[in-house]
Amino acid sequence: MDLQQLNPWYLLTNPQGYFFWLVCVSLLCLGLERVFPWRRQKLWRAQFGQDLIWLVVNGHYAGLLLAFAAGKLTTWLEQMTGRPLFSAPANYQLLHDAPLWVQFIVFFLLKDLLDYAIHNLLHRVPFLWRWHQVHHSIETMDWIGNFRFHQLEIVVYQSLSWLPLVILGVDGRIMLVIAVIATLIGHLNHANLNWHYGPLRFVLNSPRFHIHHHDVIARGGVGKNFAVVFSVWDWLFGTAYAPENEPPQKLGFENIDQFPTSLWGRFLYPFRKNP
Repeated sequence: MDLQQLNPWYLLTNPQGYFFWLVCVSLLCLGLERVFPWRRQKLWRAQFGQDLIWLVVNGHYAGLLLAFAAGKLTTWLEQMTGRPLFSAPANYQLLHDAPLWVQFIVFFLLKDLLDYAIHNLLHRVPFLWRWHQVHHSIETMDWIGNFRFHQLEIVVYQSLSWLPLVILGVDGRIMLVIAVIATLIGHLNHANLNWHYGPLRFVLNSPRFHIHHHDVIARGGVGKNFAVVFSVWDWLFGTAYAPENEPPQKLGFENIDQFPTSLWGRFLYPFRKNP
């Protein structure tokens, strides 16, 4: 084995390394829940095994396969039309020559703002909500539920958040670093931890803040706390809900008892004519 492959920066900035860090982040959050549990919950609770499958499929395979397919489709379309449809021309690559730290900050903030807007959309558009219900079928909140979502959500997020940012011309390594950080924050947000970050809670999402997003009561009609990484978007746009240390009594959504509980049932649910 090349010793360079054991370098943390190398592992963080190549696709294979992302999977390594995904395992590390998962084990870290699992350990934190065991040491600092908020609610009394079993480790191997109901549907933990199914969530492990969602984690492996969505975390390791679905995103990679969709990215590969999107790359092939993009190349084919550009060859057919002779135009750079998705590959930004050099004069549009706004951050191509900027320092990496500038690329990181700008891309991270814009990507997360788009994620916030898309997440909000998933709750407001009925046919998108049918896909997003898979994620909200979580009734016992812990870190592994972070990746319980329908694969069509990957398509939505990839298309609506990553593609518009192509014009920035950001270094691909920056995208991988942000993907690892976002996975860590996402795992923590769903973890069984009674955490917020003091004054930074108005900037950074946390387990105590995000759990109200999964409240069975859809506050405001469509829910609250849509932030993915930075809670500041919720505070700025009036979608924040953060009662002090009062977790919801029940998680899910109205009529969750009629929602499928099997893996395939949940996958096929959005395609049913009368779900």
